[in-house]
Amino acid sequence: MAACIRNETSDEQEWILEPLCFPERPAAETESFSHHGTEVVTCMFCSHSNPLSEKDLILKHLVLEHKLVIADVKLIADFPRYMQYWKKRISEQPVTDFCSVIKTNTQGFVEKQEHYFLLCDILPEDRVLREQLQQKRLEEILDQQQRERDDTSFQRICMFCNEEFSGNRSSLLNHMAREHSFSVGLPDNIVYCIEFLDHLQKKLDNLQCLYCEKTFRDKTTLKDHMRKKQHRRINANNCEYDRFYIINYLELGKTWEEVQSEDDREMVEDEEDDWSDWQAHPVCAVCLFCEQQSESMDQVYAHMKETHGFDLHKLKTDLHLRFYQQVKLVNYIRREIHHCRCYGCQRKFASKAEVICHVMDAGHVMRLPETPTWDQPQYYFPTYENDALLCVLSDSDSESEPHGPGGDIPVIAEDITNLRALKQSSVLNHLLKNTGGSS
Repeated sequence: MAACIRNETSDEQEWILEPLCFPERPAAETESFSHHGTEVVTCMFCSHSNPLSEKDLILKHLVLEHKLVIADVKLIADFPRYMQYWKKRISEQPVTDFCSVIKTNTQGFVEKQEHYFLLCDILPEDRVLREQLQQKRLEEILDQQQRERDDTSFQRICMFCNEEFSGNRSSLLNHMAREHSFSVGLPDNIVYCIEFLDHLQKKLDNLQCLYCEKTFRDKTTLKDHMRKKQHRRINANNCEYDRFYIINYLELGKTWEEVQSEDDREMVEDEEDDWSDWQAHPVCAVCLFCEQQSESMDQVYAHMKETHGFDLHKLKTDLHLRFYQQVKLVNYIRREIHHCRCYGCQRKFASKAEVICHVMDAGHVMRLPETPTWDQPQYYFPTYENDALLCVLSDSDSESEPHGPGGDIPVIAEDITNLRALKQSSVLNHLLKNTGGSS
């Protein structure tokens, strides 16, 4: 979950709108791909054709003229290529070799009976074709998304104000989420971003609400409507937005609702499943001050102490830190260094390397600000999503340590082995008797 965090120690606001992650390995390169938004779909029986945007017309043509029905059309990844394939196959063999035949009016006169053909993925050849088209489309979509991530020529004005953004699409999307409470999701979940923004801008230019698509007489009325009705979002059930989200390209034959609602606990387990060959991915903890990683937590603690002079165990003992206080302290230090600021004196620097050098040279490694500065609820949330250091923090020594101010007070349970005697001697019982006697 991306956390929005405000810096209370300075006048400016600092936000972390996207999840931070420690680097793992570079993404694999994919082939380039150009999206064609004006494709034409040709009938598999004749020369009739329609633009892909008018797919319903070609489907209607197939039913009325050729009595052919295609099952689950909306789940076909590339409909034009699908039609081209079957056009070639039907020219080679009769359509009855591929389709199920459905007879209508079976109880009526023979001359009024009609035969319709159903083309669906029950046919192995059709199933394989759909899977191949799905795989190819997924590869193309991921490549397109990577190109958009790397594109630094992005330049656009916010659709809600006159502020201009350039360099990367995420700056605009995060601005709309932060300043205008309009979020379309994380930038990494979106593809064809410019087309998506053009589509939304067109609706606003037409004075349409982005959620309910109701049209208004002027921009002020539209703005008030979207604010009061909480329509500063898009309608997830509107299928015209599906092509702009990666989730809709992930699995063959599944909509985004089905993918999102899946529960691994409902998966059928094979009785012969053997987990003996399971190889867990080693979790590496990263130093608070540099990129040093280790699978051994003791090595990470030793590295921070010997190389940087930071002793987390000593801070825990001296300050009587409980588990969640340690979590908040680690997240606080991570965040301050991410913002190139010394957590000890709040001095700002131009880079992380400079702030690390300052912390070491100025002797601020073990210098913490006042507890209320970092012991705040927002630091419950990890600064880095994959911070393994948080997983090994422990308050196991707290039982032998004195509780600091505001520490937890032990609660001793009441002995209820003799419930009748307890009821008779209950203070509440005596109070009730005294109240009844005095009334």
